[in-house]
Formats: sequence, structure tokens, C-alpha cells
Amino acid sequence: MNNIQISKKNTFHVDLYLLFLCTTITFIGYIMVVSASLHLGEKATNNIMHYPMRQLAHIVIGIFIAVAITFIPLKIWEKIGAWLFITGLALLVFVLIPGVGVEVNGSIRWISLGGLRIQVSEIIKFISVVYMAGYVTRHQEHVQQSSYGMVKPLLLFSIACFLLLLEPDFGSAVVILAIAMGIMYLSGAQLWQFITIITIIVILASLLVYFSPYRWARITGFTNPWADPQDSGFQLVQALISFGRGELFGVGLGSGIQKLFYLPEAHTDFLFSVLAEELGLVGVLFTISLFTLLILHTFEIALKAEKAGEKFSSFVAYGLGIWFGFQAFINMGVNMGILPTKGLTLPLMSYGGGSMIIMCAAMALLFRIHSEIIEKQKATPKGRSKWVSA
Repeated sequence: MNNIQISKKNTFHVDLYLLFLCTTITFIGYIMVVSASLHLGEKATNNIMHYPMRQLAHIVIGIFIAVAITFIPLKIWEKIGAWLFITGLALLVFVLIPGVGVEVNGSIRWISLGGLRIQVSEIIKFISVVYMAGYVTRHQEHVQQSSYGMVKPLLLFSIACFLLLLEPDFGSAVVILAIAMGIMYLSGAQLWQFITIITIIVILASLLVYFSPYRWARITGFTNPWADPQDSGFQLVQALISFGRGELFGVGLGSGIQKLFYLPEAHTDFLFSVLAEELGLVGVLFTISLFTLLILHTFEIALKAEKAGEKFSSFVAYGLGIWFGFQAFINMGVNMGILPTKGLTLPLMSYGGGSMIIMCAAMALLFRIHSEIIEKQKATPKGRSKWVSA
């Protein structure tokens, strides 16, 4: 049964198809994290189950938080969106304070809470969806008719991007800009204004890359990784070797060798490469298909919300779809060598507490949107039932 009675007056309608997609992607991701991290745990803590147990804890915490979020009406998120964004900016400042932020591989992106590292950029992505959806809901006509209506929210996003670049986290800055621009475009922003702003952003991003030595090294390493396979092209070369070794059906689950200290960040950013080596082209295509179905279903939920007259819910779902799709595309593209290296995780799959928990929270918003749409459709004077089918 796909309905859960949560009170005498309300019924929660579970989207079983969405639940299947989320569960399957997370399960495959967990299996691959286990495969990619056993040797790392043994080296770091003399416990091969160190990373698998921590990731399992991340998933359990994420599920508990997701369940809690499904009880929060979308109207509340709409009301607190602006305050959430201000809180997000404060967190981005907070993480940069010496002694507060946790530095990993030269980047200060994490805050440690009770032994759990939370990546602030993941929180700001979630908040960006909620805030931007609320903004275009309140000012949709202004966004459609005025250039200032588009520029105004981008001023706040530019502050967030500046703080992210100080960490540095160029990838997350690009993601939140993609979320903001995508939602504004879908709200009806004029095409010429949209193209103008996108052009300006691309030019500024290109300048940031060109004048940043380590970012420029990533570009040169991407264009010809084999020119310096031991340094600037090392990550990409090892990832491509993983895909080459995988062939059609892979070398077998757990039998990959690239993860054994050849492929950097095998259990996080380059988990997709481990999957490619061990499960082959079949595993790669299956995983891509799951993400494609998830993103398409997210947009289907958004369309249903739009038809039901729920603007805010619709824009939230659109924003989540843009976020999932864009970040998954970048991560997979980096792993396959079609995009320069970026430190972005694969949603619902890569190792990481902050990423997993926030992604579970984001999926909970989708479940809530689906339930509210069904409840609204069933809220008719005649034939209303406490138990209804989704």
C-alpha cells in the first residue's frame, strides 16, 4: 500500500516509483563504496569496515532526516526560504574562520559536528533551490518583464559564489548558479536577458580559470592528460584506464585494481570509475539510465505541481531536477574524460556524510510535493476518502 495515514485528516501518499529509483541508486552506490574503500579503511584505521559502516550511518541519518522533512508542508519552506539563504551565507562565512572549518586536500569546506563532517556547500545547494523557488513564485512577473528582476537574486548568489571560491569550491559555485539560472528560465525569463547573463557568467568563470594556476592546470591536463600522466593528467589517466579495463561486463565486483591507490578519491569523486571497471559498460549504462529516469520523474512531478496551481512546489521540483541532473552529469563527465576535473560527488552514491544526508533531504521534498499534489486532487466535496491511491 502506498498511502500512510499520518493524522485523522491527512494521508501521506508515497511515490513508489520515486522510492524504487532512490533506493536502487543508493544501494548500488553503497555496494560500490564498500568495494572502493575496504583497503582504505585497513590502511587508515586497521579496520576494513571503517568507511562502509560510516557510509551506512550516513544513509540511516539521511533517512531519518528525510522522514522528518516529509512532515513539513511546502508552505513553511516557502516562508522561510529567504532566512534559510541568509543562514547559508552565514555558514559559508563560518567555515572560513580559522580553527572552525576542516581542511581536506587544501580545501576548507567542512564543519565537524559530533564526528560527522558536513560540507557546507551541499547545504547551500539545498537552500538555493528553496530560496530561488520562493523568489520566482513571489516575483515571477517581475522576472519576466524586468532585467533587474533577474539580476536581484543573482547579487545574493554572487556573494555565495565568492565565499565558495574562497574555500575553494569552484564546482559548487557553478552548480548553485545553474540552479538559479535554470529556475529563472523556467519561470519565464526573457531569452535575450537569460543569454546575456549566461554569457557574462561564462566569461567571468573563464577568467577565473585562466588566472588561477591550479584551475588552468586542470584544463591543460584535461585537454591532453597523457602529456603529463604522473602529475596534471594523473586523475584522468587513471579514470580512463578504469573504463578501459571494464570493457563490456567489467572485471567483477570487488576485483578492480585501479582503486588500490592508483585512482585518487576512488570512493568519493571517482566512484563512477570504480563502477565502470568492476561492472563494465553494462553497469555504466544501467546507472546512467537510473539517473535519467530519476531526473525525468522529478520533472514530471514538477509539471503535475504546475498543473495543480502549486507554483512554489513546481519550481522546487524543477530546481531539484536541475541540481541532480547537472551534478550527476558533471561527475560522470569528469570520470569519463569529457569534462575537466571537478570535486563534485555523484548524488546518492558517493561516500560522504554531508552529501548523502542533504541528498536524502532533497528527495524528501520531492516525496512531499508528490503527496501534496495527490491530496489536493483528492480534496473534492464528493467521494473524498481518507485512504486514496496515488
